Amino acid sequence: MNLTQLNVFREVMESGSISQTAKKLGRTQPAISLSLKNLEQSLELKLFERRGHQLIPVPEARYLMAEATDILDRLSTVSGTMKSLKNAQSGSLNIAAMPGPSAYLFPRYISDAVGDNPEVRISLSSRSSQQIQELAGTQSIDFGFADFDPPANKPQQYKSDVICANCFCALHRDHPLAQKEAVSIEDLDNLPMGVLQSNHPIHYRTSDAFRLNGVRFNQMIDSQIFLPLLQFISVGQCLAIVDPLTATTEREMNTTASRVVFIPLMTPILYDYAILTPLHRPPSQLALRIKSGWIGSVMQMLDDIGASPQLIHSDL
Repeated sequence: MNLTQLNVFREVMESGSISQTAKKLGRTQPAISLSLKNLEQSLELKLFERRGHQLIPVPEARYLMAEATDILDRLSTVSGTMKSLKNAQSGSLNIAAMPGPSAYLFPRYISDAVGDNPEVRISLSSRSSQQIQELAGTQSIDFGFADFDPPANKPQQYKSDVICANCFCALHRDHPLAQKEAVSIEDLDNLPMGVLQSNHPIHYRTSDAFRLNGVRFNQMIDSQIFLPLLQFISVGQCLAIVDPLTATTEREMNTTASRVVFIPLMTPILYDYAILTPLHRPPSQLALRIKSGWIGSVMQMLDDIGASPQLIHSDL
């Protein structure tokens, strides 16, 4: 007994006719008759009484009809599901993003990308960049979005797609520097600054930029992420050199009632983002579609804000 025989059997049960079944399935009448004969032989059971051109099902055939319908309908469902998975329209997605983008930009993109599709299940976590590296390294997520931190001379269990873009100077709209088209590091000499904590790559780059330009770096406050610093900037307590996605987030969410503005730097300070993908967790078509779309979305947002983004594919 095989699926082809069950399909023929079901059609014959529904139409009661060999000729009608042959026409519907696009096969010859002898082929339909042979399929029924082989099914009866495999079951060692006669399924129809033949009265002229009519086929009258025996009681056992009605039981087989119920089972065959269940099997064929289930197969059709599985086939449809696999096509949906192939087309990246269904499946599960386990993803993570660092706190800044996970507050608004990342979930907004995921929501738009998935739409109202009930066939997609999402697990979305907000984690530190180090935690996302660990999740990617243990093959626990489909992909993650984090700060890029080059590996320290040890093999990694994930690959990194790195996006580099220019930072901005965030300051109160009434600050004298807010009138400039671009801010130099010299302009920031001894001004109170907000910065990320000392173990973050942008902390090194910012302090190095001050040192190389021979100006004083007056660190007033440090934070794990940039968004809380905006509240201090909004009341004029400090300035900060922030990553461009923070600027994008604030322009859209406007948590400071437009009191904070973002001015380009004359000498760029780069910020590196990374999309981390496990090396040994084969990606689903859904994960590939969402990841590719997120990279495109980030590049577009950074380009729109004038951050001159560059995409670097790296296996580091």
